[in-house]
Amino acid sequence: MTNDDTIVALATPNGIGAIGVIRLSGPDAIAIANSVFKGKDLTKQASHTIHFGNVMDGDMALDEVLMSLFIAPRSYTRENVVEISCHGSNYIIESIIKLLVKKGARLAKAGEFTLRAFLNGQLDLSQAEAVADLIAANSKASQQVALNQLRGGFSSQLQGLREQLVQFASLIELELDFAEEDVEFANRDQLKRLINEINKILGNLIRSFELGNAIKQGVNTVIAGRPNAGKSTLLNALLNEERAIVSHIPGTTRDTIEEILNINGINFRLIDTAGIREATDTIEQIGVQRTMEKISQSALLIYLFDASQISAGELKQDLESLQTPGVNMLAVANKVDLLSESAKLSELQAGNLKFVSISAKEKLNIDELKDKIYHAAIKTQPGGDETLITNIRHLEALQKTEAALTRVLGGMESVTSDFLSMDIKQALHYLGEITGVVTTDDLLENIFSKFCIGK
Repeated sequence: MTNDDTIVALATPNGIGAIGVIRLSGPDAIAIANSVFKGKDLTKQASHTIHFGNVMDGDMALDEVLMSLFIAPRSYTRENVVEISCHGSNYIIESIIKLLVKKGARLAKAGEFTLRAFLNGQLDLSQAEAVADLIAANSKASQQVALNQLRGGFSSQLQGLREQLVQFASLIELELDFAEEDVEFANRDQLKRLINEINKILGNLIRSFELGNAIKQGVNTVIAGRPNAGKSTLLNALLNEERAIVSHIPGTTRDTIEEILNINGINFRLIDTAGIREATDTIEQIGVQRTMEKISQSALLIYLFDASQISAGELKQDLESLQTPGVNMLAVANKVDLLSESAKLSELQAGNLKFVSISAKEKLNIDELKDKIYHAAIKTQPGGDETLITNIRHLEALQKTEAALTRVLGGMESVTSDFLSMDIKQALHYLGEITGVVTTDDLLENIFSKFCIGK
């Protein structure tokens, strides 16, 4: 994989706007930009300077632009970089890019600027992936997690673990060189303590994925219940807008409705579903089937029931029938404003049935419900600088590292140094895959192909 040519791409979103930014990176970036620029000689200007002039195609001016210079290695890619700020006309942008390609640049592939930053040592692989996460961040929490990873918090933690393991691996390798003398350079008690410490850290990182993934991806949250329980009214109350059609006629919702609700920085993808009952027609039957499918795919199920109509036995039966492995469930009693006395609620609570009492129509206890929704999905609270795992690739590598180190612990008293060395090397390999110390072209292509063009 080489980067000895010069690449070009639009760095701002496609579409008409006030300005567009075209990015060049590579050894000839400044020379190519200078060949189409009427203004100062860019080859004689200092890094991190901006210059006004015209982009010329022969004698014809294409646009008035600003040329921003970043001379290697003081740039995002550690190569010569020029960013051309032009007017945001699609015609102008396309004309300038065509001209730059004619002058010797080539069109960049998806994520190629960040790939070059990685290959040139500006970022490690986990930081490069954080760039994509930061671009895609759609909440304060996801932005903070991505920014922490981009700043190297996760990388620094992994680097410290690797350095300690490398030291012991080298000592065990030394033992193999003196196998006939039966000497021991790596203190087994120290190695055991180190591995226990590392596995504790790995365990915390692995457990953080549930929260990290919720922050990054959002929490799939299904609102389900019997027909006319008030599911659509609840959706509208949570969103504070009239998003779903509300009717007293059972079975009004025939298909799912999805909306985003942000609670304490976490996005909850609320899914209003068809009422669960014996369907009276084919369309409603399909709606009920989709409801059950959505429940199985969700992280959180809000089971809503009409407190004025359901019995304790029916409620218990519904809750038991909807229990789904891996899905947290929150029971919510709706229409409590219709209850003339608290005896009915007491009856429903018999048998240790726990639920939140609300009135979706009157918006009673909605804020309390939001708090319950948050805590039902998020078991541990995000800390300020806490490292959270958000990437499934990182999670799998950490799990494999933990497994390899567990094998080292299990075999410390019974296997020879060469087998211990193999397992420690495996652990180092998996840790190295996260930051890119160990990598392949296929892995890099898979990661950076998911980036946008121009980044």
